[in-house]
Amino acid sequence: MITKKLQPQDILPLTCSRTGTCCHGKSVNLNPWELHCLASKKGISTKDFRDLYCEFGGTRLKFNGKAGWKNLSACSQYKEGTGCTVHLGRPLACRLYPLGRQKQAEQTHYIYEGTEFPCLEGCPEVVQLPQLSVGDYIKGQGAGNFELAQDEYLEVMQNLADVAFVLLLDTGLAESGDTSTLQRWKQLGQLSPEILTDEIEVEWLNLLMLPEIGTAISNPIDFAQQHNELLQAKAQSDFGALNSFEALHEASCLMMALALLLANGLGAKSNELADLWVTTAKGHGALE
Repeated sequence: MITKKLQPQDILPLTCSRTGTCCHGKSVNLNPWELHCLASKKGISTKDFRDLYCEFGGTRLKFNGKAGWKNLSACSQYKEGTGCTVHLGRPLACRLYPLGRQKQAEQTHYIYEGTEFPCLEGCPEVVQLPQLSVGDYIKGQGAGNFELAQDEYLEVMQNLADVAFVLLLDTGLAESGDTSTLQRWKQLGQLSPEILTDEIEVEWLNLLMLPEIGTAISNPIDFAQQHNELLQAKAQSDFGALNSFEALHEASCLMMALALLLANGLGAKSNELADLWVTTAKGHGALE
């Protein structure tokens, strides 16, 4: 697939025609902040929103609504004749569409995939509407806080993986000649989101996607940082006194599964991350 990298000043047919074709047959991943925002806009608890409208532990919106464009199922939040019922709480993927976002090191790029602008198939009338610069479009979509949340949760994801590293490398597990942990890390990276979700204990899954932070926190950075503190505190409580290699192996693999499931919610490729983390651990003396 050809990827077109964009500049903020690039002018494109980005004015929405509001026909709803982009609300059918898509895959919309969610991080915990986005799940929190959707539930708040819906006026229900985050747990209820997850259980009713999400799959894979809350890391993806269900598209199980009435079939529409191309006979594809609509997003669970789409209502025919109305549009998105949680528009003000919509996640980053919806705010950016038809654009994507890539972050490499400290640089962020906006992109679209394919040789033709994505909207033209479902909404060819957009070429008759006012065109916008990429920068103005992003600003107009109110993406700022959602981009901050995405970037902050990348840090949370890495912190979870770091706990998996500590449990392997700093406890004597790797020095014992253990090879099963890295093998399991790699296997976890190959699992579908559905199966990966099933690998995680319910208590940990709820803490990953339903942190008890409180609805008053409206700053995504504060939200993610407090969430990270909850995750780290539970890891310390659960794993701080482990005294067998088998228990350390299980704990390391659990933390890796959590990191990879969160990666799915962030739109990252879990298999590539798992391979990277395995290679990194091997560089520090772990065996596969």
